[in-house]
Amino acid sequence: MHFLPDSIDNYAVEHSQVEPTLLKELSRETWQKVLNPRMLSGAFQGRVLSMISKLIQPNKILEIGTYTGYSALCLAEGLRDGGTLFTIDKNEELEELQRKYFDKSEYKDQIKQYVGNAIEIIPQIDEKFDLVFIDADKSNYLNYFDLIIDKMNSGGVILSDNVLWSGKVVEELNPRDIDTKVLLEYNRLLNEDSRLETVLLPIRDGLTISRVK
Repeated sequence: MHFLPDSIDNYAVEHSQVEPTLLKELSRETWQKVLNPRMLSGAFQGRVLSMISKLIQPNKILEIGTYTGYSALCLAEGLRDGGTLFTIDKNEELEELQRKYFDKSEYKDQIKQYVGNAIEIIPQIDEKFDLVFIDADKSNYLNYFDLIIDKMNSGGVILSDNVLWSGKVVEELNPRDIDTKVLLEYNRLLNEDSRLETVLLPIRDGLTISRVK
């Protein structure tokens, strides 16, 4: 969802870095072959993720929610030499498509895929992270935070996607809407937790940047 007028949004896109060719190919194939292609990060947000990663220059990245691998490739652009990106997704049907594009990239040896329940997999990854991107089932955002916060290096960054949830976070809450309920709690946690410095950006469907002190 875009919260800016189309003319302003288009201007921002036109004056941002161009999407790399490989990512254009992945985006095209995702829209042709995969259900719910709107889940794709997309060119503009992908360049935002790439820029943040390049500024941080992380050695270890964790991504929760791979989808077809677009955001993983964007984040990998900022990896240090010898760094590793760990990415987790529960949909085994997408694993082959992810690997196809990972292998076509210069980061093929730096990306480790996991298929399954992230809540079970994260504790098995014995690493400290410089950058974490959370973009999976919203009902588990609080659980993911609890699992990763002690795995963050000081100065590390947690990126959280879809935190505006199509504007539902400022509407009257439907008691049956678990995703919005959790996101409201999650957004409050990120803003109030003394271990973090947080800014919520109204980019696309909302992207929060939280720096671990």
